[in-house]
Amino acid sequence: MPAVLVAILAVEVIDARRQSGIPFEPPPRGPQEYGSGPLLDYVVLGDSTAVGQGAPYERGIAVSTARHLSARGRRVRLVNLAVSGAAADDVVDHQLERAARRRPELVLIAVGANDAIRLRRPGRVRADLERAVESLVRARCRVRIVLTGSPELGGVRVAAQPLRTLLGAVADHMNDGAFTPVVATQTNVTFAPIARETGAAFERDASLFAADGFHPSERGYATWLPVLERAIDEALAREPRGCG
Repeated sequence: MPAVLVAILAVEVIDARRQSGIPFEPPPRGPQEYGSGPLLDYVVLGDSTAVGQGAPYERGIAVSTARHLSARGRRVRLVNLAVSGAAADDVVDHQLERAARRRPELVLIAVGANDAIRLRRPGRVRADLERAVESLVRARCRVRIVLTGSPELGGVRVAAQPLRTLLGAVADHMNDGAFTPVVATQTNVTFAPIARETGAAFERDASLFAADGFHPSERGYATWLPVLERAIDEALAREPRGCG
């Protein structure tokens, strides 16, 4: 990909996001509980998608997946440590320690879009993800971790063609080079392929985006939800190896 086009792409998307007028409030930092039954400590890490920017927080992926778990007969204690704008290194530097201290049974890491937009090298992102996994496993060997990877960015409305297509290619390269290898080598990790399974819908339907043309809308997050729920169910059904 020509370097000048990549640079233009990054500047255009980042500038559009900065000018977004979407009202946004950070999520509650204290625990929220849903349902009844055996306790499940659930931590969400990541970026603006993890905090539900673009939709009411209660309709975002953190609360929606917590409610999915509570419907399975668990008392879910949700702690959302995600921060809008975070990339994988931000998760490691600013969110991971607090997450590990909680020794959660389940962790959702929704990150990747900002890594792609900032043109971070997939190898560095992979190293960040591996560090996150190792820290969480040290805290609790049987932790289950779900990674979303970057969503499909080729449909975002903040970029015009051909930059939109280039942005999609950058996101695909990030997922293939950083997220896929981590999932393949870490038994505690399950992949939720939101880009592969919902990308075409986002490219077709502008209503899946919020008013800024970048973040998912309430309908957009609902489109991701079945993919996330399947990955979470798969993660909890699988026993990590090497825990004795």
